[in-house]
Amino acid sequence: MDCVVTGGAGFIGSHLVDELLARGDRVYVVDDLSTGKRSNLQDAIANGAALYELDVCDAERLKRLFETISPEVVFHMAAQIDVRRSVERPARDAGVNVLGTIAALEAARAVGVRRFVNTSTGGGLYGDASVLPTPEDHPIRPLAPYGQSKYAAEGYCELYARLHGLATISLRYGNVYGPRQDAVGEAGVVAIFCGLLMEGRRPTVFGSGHQTRDWVNVSDVVHANLLATDCDVDGAVNIGHGRETSVIGLIDVLREIGPGFASKGLGEPCFAAERSGEVARSCLDVTRARAELAWEPRVSLRDGLGAILAGLQMADVRG
Repeated sequence: MDCVVTGGAGFIGSHLVDELLARGDRVYVVDDLSTGKRSNLQDAIANGAALYELDVCDAERLKRLFETISPEVVFHMAAQIDVRRSVERPARDAGVNVLGTIAALEAARAVGVRRFVNTSTGGGLYGDASVLPTPEDHPIRPLAPYGQSKYAAEGYCELYARLHGLATISLRYGNVYGPRQDAVGEAGVVAIFCGLLMEGRRPTVFGSGHQTRDWVNVSDVVHANLLATDCDVDGAVNIGHGRETSVIGLIDVLREIGPGFASKGLGEPCFAAERSGEVARSCLDVTRARAELAWEPRVSLRDGLGAILAGLQMADVRG
């Protein structure tokens, strides 16, 4: 199967590229490398993936590329993901997340793509939800332009389904974490904390540390994307662990499983003022994903964090 992955040099996208290649698909990556890294695709390119350095907002070039490739499936992951940057530059955020999505949808429509899998956000859409875990039909109340732009992108996916018959689905992720992650966005706190603890430094917690997030491992997110290509499910589907963990709870797990962290007195956080606009609690109801995608989160937070720490230890040894 011929697949395009926009944003495929990024954290989640590069893991998806690896899995697509492993199952024998032909993979074409579209990424302008503004935040994605060529190094994330080193093995993938060696195994046959093609990288096109292209801004997804360049609609004409993107359409010409799709006409050349004629992909069967498009995984749209290219995005502006920094919540704080979306507040500072809302027009830029919308330009990438809305206009970039429209460009990808239009290119997909023009060449008859069979399936368009859109990347969206759960925590960024629901805001301070009145129901936890939060289902897909909960009112949308984003607290930042990032969530609003992602919701608009979802709307265009549904419009193209109604207007043009393009089969689309939007996967609303929880806070994704795992190897290759940069310290960007709320989920980036996992990468930040792991790095600080390995260096013997104290993590900083903003506010009380009792704010919760739904951390989901990148391998589970990739699995959801693969399942989304071979079904007729449409609309929005939550992809999270279905369990909320506080920031303090996250640090506690790291101290328990880290190499001597607790015994060395490492990991005791220092506290800073609460940041405005931060959601107090976030947890996604993944009932629809279980029932309609036959998807289940498989990696526990403890095991996922352990794999990251093990990788950092190996990197230190090699360095």
